[in-house]
Amino acid sequence: QVQLVESGGGLVQAGESLRLSCAASGIPFRIGGRGWYRQAPGKQRELVAAMGRDGRTKYADSVRGRFTISRDNAKNTVSLQMNSLKSEDTAVYYCNAGRFLGSDSYYPEDYWGQGTQVTVSS
Repeated sequence: QVQLVESGGGLVQAGESLRLSCAASGIPFRIGGRGWYRQAPGKQRELVAAMGRDGRTKYADSVRGRFTISRDNAKNTVSLQMNSLKSEDTAVYYCNAGRFLGSDSYYPEDYWGQGTQVTVSS
């Protein structure tokens, strides 16, 4: 019973903040990475941020300095703190389980949450 369940999405104004959370269960231990992806209408799904079990992180250039990924390994949760939100951040955000290959290359396995909508109004 593999599950990844996102929560925390919503409608906010530009400049405001949101915190997304993802609860995981049933993920094979060897798949220790966790990532946040997003997909806007008409665009490809893109990696927003990822974090390894050891704390290594990877961020998209567009969110670096504004978003922070964190995780609680004991609780099997991962969160994404999103500050200074922009209209360009509007998308469906997905939680993912994957693996780091090397220091900063994240490979998503086919484990995805259902997605949570983030809408930023300008």
